[in-house]
Amino acid sequence: MNLSLEYKIREPKIKLDKNPLLLLLHGYGSNEEDLFSFATELPEEYYIISARAPYNMQYGAYAWYAINFDADQNKFSDHEQAKVSRDLIAQFIDELIQTYPIDAKNVTLVGFSQGSILSYAIALSHPDKVQRVVALSGYVSEGILKENYLRNDFTKLKIFHSHGTADQVIPVEWARKTKPFLEKLGIHSTYKEYPVGHGVAPQNFYDFKNWLEKN
Repeated sequence: MNLSLEYKIREPKIKLDKNPLLLLLHGYGSNEEDLFSFATELPEEYYIISARAPYNMQYGAYAWYAINFDADQNKFSDHEQAKVSRDLIAQFIDELIQTYPIDAKNVTLVGFSQGSILSYAIALSHPDKVQRVVALSGYVSEGILKENYLRNDFTKLKIFHSHGTADQVIPVEWARKTKPFLEKLGIHSTYKEYPVGHGVAPQNFYDFKNWLEKN
């Protein structure tokens, strides 16, 4: 079966009837190799699948949606492309469950930056498909959520999110607005900050791995 997205896979070392899935979503201008470097450090019972974003920026760089600049160097995101990617990833999750013995009730998204923004969008738009989110250096972009997302049942959704206090790409203030936003929806989340820029500090990796094992 040809799946909607290119991907790298690490099969679980501990085989169960149905194994949990960790789906890794990279940032803007990166590729599926980036977060896959975490794979050896992650729990052995997971299928670890790192997806490649659909928009090719050349030289091994990909994006989930375009980021454009106007004449005054103001940045704006292409929400229509982001919605296409949101639905593509939701479809990809279904395809993975059909292709591999994955437990559909144990799916975690791990996203960095643009991949983190998409992870929120998928989980809030399709909480039936995703049970946990690890959102690294991102924020909730309401413009790319499904229109009727407020009708969804979020009772099973758990979120770990984190940000660097010196992030020069996505301001930490944007990330800080996410926890109250999630709380309004009744979603339990764990939020942490680290004294780093736009990246994943070793302590951040250790904390989210710990959180995964507990949740």
